Amino acid sequence: MKRKGRFKKMIIYISSFILFVIVAALLFMLLYPSFGGNPSKEQKKSYEQLENYTNGKFVNEVTDKSDLDSWKTLFEATTDGAGRKEKKPSSPQPVVEIDWNTINNNEDSITWLGHSTYLLSVDNRKMLVDPMLESVASPVSFVGSKRYPYSSDIYSNIVSELPAIDAVLITHDHYDHLDYATVVELKDKVSRFIVPLGVSGHLIRWGVPASQITELNWWDELDFEGIHLALAPARHFSGRSLFNMNSTLWGGWVISGTENRLFISGDGGYGAHFEEIGRKYGPFNLAVIEGGQYDKRWSDIHMVPEQSIQASLDVNSTRMMLSHWGAFTLASHDWRDPVQRAIKAAKEKDVDIVVPQIGETLSISEPKPALPSWWNDNSEIDG
Repeated sequence: MKRKGRFKKMIIYISSFILFVIVAALLFMLLYPSFGGNPSKEQKKSYEQLENYTNGKFVNEVTDKSDLDSWKTLFEATTDGAGRKEKKPSSPQPVVEIDWNTINNNEDSITWLGHSTYLLSVDNRKMLVDPMLESVASPVSFVGSKRYPYSSDIYSNIVSELPAIDAVLITHDHYDHLDYATVVELKDKVSRFIVPLGVSGHLIRWGVPASQITELNWWDELDFEGIHLALAPARHFSGRSLFNMNSTLWGGWVISGTENRLFISGDGGYGAHFEEIGRKYGPFNLAVIEGGQYDKRWSDIHMVPEQSIQASLDVNSTRMMLSHWGAFTLASHDWRDPVQRAIKAAKEKDVDIVVPQIGETLSISEPKPALPSWWNDNSEIDG
């Protein structure tokens, strides 16, 4: 009887501890600001009339088959090493010291700040896309995918060196695209945040005044400081915690200036929406298309590089630039595969692909072609 009593007590202690851990984790997600906020009741009510909002969640135009609800699947994809050559760079990768003089002149330009973060100059207006300038793509600094080692630290004082930002454009609210610490440090230099529906909840919690935030739905258009912007559809998803999955919208950006027109896809799977974007807004001088962090288990919401090249043709762009690679490991493939496969596919389909180094500024009207393969240990491109 005593043994049974001790066993029962042990079960109670273990169950209590597990319950405590669960409650603590849930409270942490609710209270820690990095997890973001939520759309207001008024916003949710207004979304109910939208075609891309069902049962309190935003949805894609096409039903997805990817296993987005399984945290186990996401964990496996970032830890599984089967078949990979090199999941992360084995040595610091070369980066370019940012040329602030070039950025501040009047030429339309794009500066790659790694992964999916870009500083744009269009009609002498400065726009920052998907601000993620921290070292870990995660809600906390001690867990998550760390930024690759680089030949120099171009991020240490980057926010203080940035010019005044006319607009920050967000494609969606995932940690590798919208970073809490970056926004908090950056927000006083930004005139306006232009975001998909619902994303204002995060920004307001982080201290951005609601008066400085503009939200758009798919196909909504906005004239901003003489630049025509439109939020285009994408096949993806959103969420920063268990409590706000798909509570905010995702998309890509059409940016039309006086002389140049850009398309930035954001994250998303391949689909017929690219041709529709091309018909409505093309041709483009440059299309920045995601093509990294792919896995067969989520083929509907991330493209492989060959699809990225086709997407650039679909949107009717004369040049293409690959995004969503070169900074973080979020999938199990070799970290160099995206750019190697994209260059090969671009040659086969006669697409003009540009591959800047991180930190490099390119002219939008006449960007340089692919450089010698700085991402490789040798000068040859595999395959």
